[in-house]
Amino acid sequence: MHFTAVDVIRAKRDGAALTDAQIDWVVDAYTHGRVAEEQMAALAMAILLRGMERREIARWTAAMIDSGEQMDLSAVPRPTVDKHSTGGVGDKITLPLAPLVAACGAAVPQLSGRGLGHTGGTLDKLESIPGWRARLSTAEYLAQLESVGAVVCAANDTLAPADRKLYALRDVTGTVESIPLIASSIMSKKLAEGASALVLDVKVGTGAFMKTEAQARELAETMVAIGTDRGVKTVALLTAMNTPLGYAVGHAVEVEESVAVLAGGGPADVIELTIALAREMVAAAGLDVDPAEVLASGKAMDVWRAMISAQGGDPSAPLPTAPVTEVVRAEQAGVVTRLDAFAVGVAAWRLGAGRARKEDAVSASAGILLHRREGDTVAAGDPILELRTEDADRIPAALDALSGGLVVGPAGTAVQTGPLVLGRIGG
Repeated sequence: MHFTAVDVIRAKRDGAALTDAQIDWVVDAYTHGRVAEEQMAALAMAILLRGMERREIARWTAAMIDSGEQMDLSAVPRPTVDKHSTGGVGDKITLPLAPLVAACGAAVPQLSGRGLGHTGGTLDKLESIPGWRARLSTAEYLAQLESVGAVVCAANDTLAPADRKLYALRDVTGTVESIPLIASSIMSKKLAEGASALVLDVKVGTGAFMKTEAQARELAETMVAIGTDRGVKTVALLTAMNTPLGYAVGHAVEVEESVAVLAGGGPADVIELTIALAREMVAAAGLDVDPAEVLASGKAMDVWRAMISAQGGDPSAPLPTAPVTEVVRAEQAGVVTRLDAFAVGVAAWRLGAGRARKEDAVSASAGILLHRREGDTVAAGDPILELRTEDADRIPAALDALSGGLVVGPAGTAVQTGPLVLGRIGG
């Protein structure tokens, strides 16, 4: 059957559901340069405005998976389960989670990405560990899964190349917000990894991509449906992201906090979310074990050290520290009534922890430490935030980003702090 890009664009523009054949053709043709960038931009806008049915989304995802290679994990002797977060501020959960779930008996094959904008990337965090490398060959990847049980590394260029091309286009054409395109982008990469089960952490709030619970639920339901339709057991948790997770935002500082969790300490919210996601992953893998007990046993720390060492890192090496610090103090006594995740994320980005373009470098030592959280009482002069950077000239822009995002109210002000886990979808 012969198709043209214009016919496919018109069909979606006019509200029609695209056929399987149309979807297969347009994704393949775009991947190989037979559909022009401006034509795919028009189709992406039509999808944003008109939406897609469940069948269309499933087929679009399948076509993007089929645009490249797929990992074969059938030889891995343990049950395989992966996790994906839609991104937040201070979201270092993958770091303690992957070794914890591996210590519970599953294999965790996690292909991760780098940060863009105000949200941090897992690979950027891990690259603050001296010697650690993100790129592994397929043979190294599979060998580490078998010997250690967990691997966190960069995806190679052969997985879902259609998504990589379309993602860049969406970023510059105002079509990032399309839930069918977000869902198929995430799931095409995750399903191409070949895990038998997948747990999704869909963030909700000011520091997340999805600002409302309704938006996040729609995205979660769409992704769970895609995974289920592909025969992969898929579950999603909706989790709060109005204020940063933990007390550290950046790269080296988040690694340090993650190691503290594995050592039996760390912030309560990081521990809570790590355990909640680990329980979902362990259950999805069909294992009967309590991750809280495994974390307390120290076995997860052993896996962490093995995982870092296997990728060339030195888990005992000192982490980078920033030469320049600036402490933000309370101007008056009272209660921290607001510590906004987005404001803190943008401030950390401006300190050097984030990037505006994918090719930008990031500073491993830049970031922010929280000395107080929402609801904490402060006296005048108490430290609330500690800004860290390699370049003192970055401090004013970071302070500007925090304007309005940090509020100290009168003493006795009640601060509503809701639950960390807002809902569960699937399973």
